[in-house]
Amino acid sequence: MSDEAGLMRELRLFRRRIMVRIAWAQTLALVTEESILQQLSHLAETLIVAARDWLYDACCREWGTPCNAQGEAQPLLILGMGKLGGGELNFSSDIDLIFAWPEHGCTQGGRRELDNAQFFTRMGQRLIKVLDQPTQDGFVYRVDMRLRPFGESGPLVLSFAALEDYYQEQGRDWERYAMVKARIMGDSEGVYANELRAMLRPFVFRRYIDFSVIQSLRNMKGMIAREVRRRGLTDNIKLGAGGIREIEFIVQVFQLIRGGREPSLQSRSLLPTLSVIAALHLLSENDAEQLRVAYLFLRRLENLLQSINDEQTQTLPSDELNRARLAWAMDFADWPQLTGALTAHMTNVRRVFNELIGDDESETQEESLSEQWRELWQDALQEDDTTPVLAHLSEDDRKQVLTLIADFRKELDKRTIGPRGRQVLDHLMPHLLSDVCAREDAAVTLSRITALLVGIVTRTTYLELLSEFPAALKHLISPVCRVADDCQPTGALSIIAG
Repeated sequence: MSDEAGLMRELRLFRRRIMVRIAWAQTLALVTEESILQQLSHLAETLIVAARDWLYDACCREWGTPCNAQGEAQPLLILGMGKLGGGELNFSSDIDLIFAWPEHGCTQGGRRELDNAQFFTRMGQRLIKVLDQPTQDGFVYRVDMRLRPFGESGPLVLSFAALEDYYQEQGRDWERYAMVKARIMGDSEGVYANELRAMLRPFVFRRYIDFSVIQSLRNMKGMIAREVRRRGLTDNIKLGAGGIREIEFIVQVFQLIRGGREPSLQSRSLLPTLSVIAALHLLSENDAEQLRVAYLFLRRLENLLQSINDEQTQTLPSDELNRARLAWAMDFADWPQLTGALTAHMTNVRRVFNELIGDDESETQEESLSEQWRELWQDALQEDDTTPVLAHLSEDDRKQVLTLIADFRKELDKRTIGPRGRQVLDHLMPHLLSDVCAREDAAVTLSRITALLVGIVTRTTYLELLSEFPAALKHLISPVCRVADDCQPTGALSIIAG
């Protein structure tokens, strides 16, 4: 291939040919469902690595080779996350990636010197374009980079040192959960690959038995369940009760609790880990087998759903034609027989999930409202989901409040806030939003308070004062409109503390 356009075309045509073969094999049940998931994942890894290697050579010819202080060439390492990392990719999955390079330095042998960060950022942008950009031949994969440190507001590519600092100082529970499945694409046994794995392992798998993850996963599941209800996502085999996500939670709760002390639980793939869980008697053999059968059933159904129109969906169809197609492909005589088997599998999953992790379905109206403020802060509510908590505001004020929250979160991502600081903020902000948004001038007040908080977020003592003493928080909201324009952040807090 002589140019980038040729690379893009070859990648798309190759993917199309192999996907047709895999879809045909699945439809005729020529191979197992586990094999289908592995083939889809291997195809994605092959295409990602081929694109990366071609672009690395092209970028080195254009800008020189990125080297460390000792003159050693530095590679781009790609972490495949989620189903890609676990070898469980769907027919129409996005691919979640994180880009990293080992050491700082600059390019050598090019027309002009580039810092390694510049080199890999430019290369990363071109790699995303090659994989993600639609052309007349389609696209290769939709690329999602939001799992990287600081999300969309963070650097596209980070050095190993920056990754280590972030996960040690600011890594959150959901990032531990995501990192369980992280897998290095391509040469996974090189020196730098081993270094990256060794660096990430202590963050994911704690040396002690960590029961705190149960409540964390319970909270995540509760958030998903509320989103499903709000959006009316009925018949969703991934997010619904007893769906794929609950099986993933069941397996990963054992990995996160005991994985630091039991290396056999550190597998990225769900089914091998489930076998280990049964062998360690953490689940009964019967429960483990029911989960295994349900998982394969649900993943086959999910893949068939997505292969109909090559779209990312987990919702059962409502039209008779596609229902008949699915029933036939799943080897059932008709749709009622298929849904009967599906209900039985999801009921079994739900039972095991409730016995192990529990659920918070029986929340009061007050608790539900409080949870919605928390989700508003954590960006789990979308603009059209905010009616219960922001219904009293005008449309313009609602939009302004949402923008202020999003901007404040982006500003926080630029600052070094330790785990304790983020924990305090996550406790403080729902209460603050509840109080501020009750005011008629909610948008104005929030803009001034967030401007004040930006100046103190790295000083956890001030945050703890507001979080632990509701009276101090209310006392802040009242005068802040008068003092925020002409008072420094610490001065404003001294008024409250005094």
